[in-house]
Amino acid sequence: MSFERTLEKLKILADAAKYDVSCSSSGSKRTNTNKGLGDATGMGICHSYTEDGRCVSLLKILLTNHCIFDCAYCVTRKSNDVKRAAFKVQEVVDLTINFYRRNYIEGLFLSSGIFKSADYTMERLVAVAKKLRLEENFNGYIHLKSIPGASDELMREAGLYADRLSVNIEIPTKSGLKLLAPDKNFDDFIKPMEKVKNEIIQYKSEKKIIKSTPKYAPGGQSTQMIVGASGENDFQILKTAEHYYKNFNLKRVYYSGYVPISYDNRLPAIGSEVPMLRENRLYQSDWLTRFYGFHTNEIVNLNHQNLDLDIDPKLSWALRNLHEFPVDVNKADKRMLARIPGVGMKSVAKILMARKYRRLNWDHLKKIGIAFNRAQYFLVCDSNQFERRDLTATKLKAIILKNSNSKYDKLLSPQLNLFS
Repeated sequence: MSFERTLEKLKILADAAKYDVSCSSSGSKRTNTNKGLGDATGMGICHSYTEDGRCVSLLKILLTNHCIFDCAYCVTRKSNDVKRAAFKVQEVVDLTINFYRRNYIEGLFLSSGIFKSADYTMERLVAVAKKLRLEENFNGYIHLKSIPGASDELMREAGLYADRLSVNIEIPTKSGLKLLAPDKNFDDFIKPMEKVKNEIIQYKSEKKIIKSTPKYAPGGQSTQMIVGASGENDFQILKTAEHYYKNFNLKRVYYSGYVPISYDNRLPAIGSEVPMLRENRLYQSDWLTRFYGFHTNEIVNLNHQNLDLDIDPKLSWALRNLHEFPVDVNKADKRMLARIPGVGMKSVAKILMARKYRRLNWDHLKKIGIAFNRAQYFLVCDSNQFERRDLTATKLKAIILKNSNSKYDKLLSPQLNLFS
């Protein structure tokens, strides 16, 4: 294979992989052994950031963009007139090793279109990871996409060589999937998820007894949902995410704003704005349920089915529940401290530690690092000042927006003008 042809394949298949945002390596602890290549401890992918602030990257490509399915929302659907290419297993192995040795990457993110069958495709993805681990002694990070409908045997083998597995459910609801991808079976997405969950549970159980038990997907599994392609509201999307977190022990659910790539009348028209702000609000809501003690029904519900775009979901909840405020930072428990707009979990920990030694006032809180422009309206401390002054939720929202800056301000200018 000529260098020019390999480069052409790389351009095609790296570009096709950009629509998959489910890239994070958190949780993997695969260390370098036997003087091998790479070390997945704390590593990340696609210019992601580790907990210690380092920016890391990996080779993110498709094995092929040939596909037997014709999903309306997908750029690699079989009816789309795009250049097609496919890597051989050894080509991906060679690219990964050569890029790693040149310090371009620290791991591999490998997905694929489905060609011939789910098992045929998954078998080749597993073969890449297996060759890297066993033949190249590669200990860097590997993230493999689980192919919907793949057999249990292949999913078990995949987890023995990959740090993280992920199957993208793509559309949040069964009805949406049936509308945009009628050839796909929703149960095919669930089967590999269930297998990986059970294997991880079994591995953890066996590890307690037999220390030499081989690692199985140490970074867990994740999934991705497309936002804005099939008409679901935020309540449906977040309830779907809640279901997968609870029932499949997922590490992450990723949300990807739909990028219009088709003239299909079932989809937003080409030229429509990508819902980036909505995607951001979904991530913020996801964070609140995972780390701040919120329940999904507190953020969105049947009476409040979509997230506010002009304010973050924690502030939105606070404005709808002003009876819960002000919170006394010198007396409140961790749960209520975490619900104050502008106070993150690191600040909560600092407040809990500092108030053991003295009562906290505004100066102390500013030094702790709370977002004062929002928090001041929702808390009281060792001071006579309280900034809300019996303002209504509407007036309070207007004041906060007027004094806030966001990278999304241009998208919000019509809403902001309503309060000026």
